[in-house]
Amino acid sequence: MAASQGDAPAGHLTGTDARAGRVRGVAGGPWNVAAAAGSMLAPRFRFPARRRAAAPMTVPTPTDRAARWLRDLDDALHAGRADAAAALFQEDGCWRDLTAFTWALKTMDGRASIAAMLHATLARVRPTGWTLDGEATESNGTVEAWLRFETAVGRGRAVLRLRDGRAWTLMTMLAELKGHEEPAGDRRPLGVEHGAYGRGLPTWLEAREAWRAALGRTVQPEVLVVGGGQGGLGLAARLRRLGVSALVVDRHARPGDAWRSRYRSLVLHDPVWYDHMPYLPFPDHWPVFTPKDKMGDWLEAYARIMELDVWSATTCVSARRDEAADGWVVEVERDGEPLVLRPRQLVLATGLSGLPQVPSFPGAETFEGTQVHSSAYAGGAPWAGKRCVVVGSNNSAHDLCADLWEHGAQVTMLQRSSTMVARSETLQALGWGRLFSEDALRRGITTERADMTLASMPYRLLAESQKAVTAQIRERDAAFYERLRAAGFLLDFGEDDTGLSMKYLRRGSGYYIDVGASALVADGRIGLRSGVRVRALRARSVVLDDGSELPADLLVHATGFGPLSDVVASLVSSEVAERVGPIWGLGSGTTRDPGPWAGELRNMWSPTRQRGLWIHGGNLQQSRFYSLQLALQLKARSVGLPTPVQEGAPA
Repeated sequence: MAASQGDAPAGHLTGTDARAGRVRGVAGGPWNVAAAAGSMLAPRFRFPARRRAAAPMTVPTPTDRAARWLRDLDDALHAGRADAAAALFQEDGCWRDLTAFTWALKTMDGRASIAAMLHATLARVRPTGWTLDGEATESNGTVEAWLRFETAVGRGRAVLRLRDGRAWTLMTMLAELKGHEEPAGDRRPLGVEHGAYGRGLPTWLEAREAWRAALGRTVQPEVLVVGGGQGGLGLAARLRRLGVSALVVDRHARPGDAWRSRYRSLVLHDPVWYDHMPYLPFPDHWPVFTPKDKMGDWLEAYARIMELDVWSATTCVSARRDEAADGWVVEVERDGEPLVLRPRQLVLATGLSGLPQVPSFPGAETFEGTQVHSSAYAGGAPWAGKRCVVVGSNNSAHDLCADLWEHGAQVTMLQRSSTMVARSETLQALGWGRLFSEDALRRGITTERADMTLASMPYRLLAESQKAVTAQIRERDAAFYERLRAAGFLLDFGEDDTGLSMKYLRRGSGYYIDVGASALVADGRIGLRSGVRVRALRARSVVLDDGSELPADLLVHATGFGPLSDVVASLVSSEVAERVGPIWGLGSGTTRDPGPWAGELRNMWSPTRQRGLWIHGGNLQQSRFYSLQLALQLKARSVGLPTPVQEGAPA
């Protein structure tokens, strides 16, 4: 009789695997022992007639263990046994799903949550075809395996991590919809109809111009994307490849002007490997840190090459829901002409920031110098030899102080609270570079693989891992931090020592990626007043709450922005903004990220509680990766696929 396997943890060799045919891609393992003298079919306990030397045991490889776990998962899912599938996870294991099972971005923490998700979704998802995608690996007791699978409507990718034979983490993501694959590779369009003579067929240019003339007037877009920066353009490229009509509206005169209009010295703080756009990576001679005008030119070229429909110089005035038409009525003004658009889906891709936050200081009306928010700061050239005060100490404040100093201004940074600072070189060595670098590429870590690796770690576990990374950063740059402290700079490393990445995910502020300004602060070339606040403004000075006074010809408010929900309220309504709730943040209960715990970035790339309203944004890496998940959700709705979202969020 076959040896029982019911009580053995996944990954342990216990008997014949009669299910090898259902899980594809792995052959040979220690359980594929077809007719090996019937040895694995013998009773588990049998007393031999005489003592023999023990046969050497075969130690299962990481691939063997991953394959065994995958077979057990497939068995449970195939039989509809949600509780049995959940039992294959550690008690506190996590399953992060991106669209494949839940039609949303959702993380299930613990067996009970995983079982509840599977009970709700298995009958319609019908997952099958689980396959190992290459050999599994093992490091520090954790087996990592890359997987492929299918659902009733699509094909997916997955990343699995096992500890002690059970799943520690599983990330599943929808990669494409069956019957709606992107026209790439062998499916690319021919581009010409050979032999079609004398039929008056339009050329590519004629067809393109006719479409652009009709869109928004006689033909309405399926999706309206508000915001033509990297997020909006990348999403529009995804939608175009999926055959979904999308119109991007942006208030700037040309694509890329959002970057060109910023101050002269701005460069991206993230490295080039992290910042690729969908489908068109930067060429391999591109600088590590992209200057802002170069980035603007790239985005303008991207929009043209990807044949995106962009209305520049267009302001989105208002949007209201038309329930009868299951869509939106959006009023825009294009080059001074009022127009009404009627898309089915509305995507806000205006960035993570809401409206500029400008403090109201007593005496502001008496200040005779210039006051400006950092978002309106144009450059330091007019301020050579002038006295300048910058209120704030995060990324923008440091960049602006450095720019003013470079132009010969006498500049003082006013630091009201502590700031997390990390040197760009250190982040590249200990953070980004492990996945996004030339070295990573040499190790076979493509952009796609790096993106999926990042996505495969649930946010709850990411916080713990970032404590170790932050400790390494502090040790490596101890002398750098000591110099800053000696200058009076107030440092922190996150209130729970989780560092820069978690500050970004929780609140999108409170940090500076050092690209040189910290040295100017440390040696006094940029003046610093820390731990004080503005009490009042006088004609040519800033009075602080310790009674001191700073002469000022220019006052820059590098004080950040309000929440993105303010944009929803101003564009749609305060009622809709309240219904949608907080945008961004994890609900960690830390500063500016109130609970409850959400497990995902709130309202990003997923259905919101306002039907047909979506939020897209994040840094370049997040925009690139999650734009696919958002595009697939929009495509499914455009072709009428059922998209039941778990736990009641509207579809």
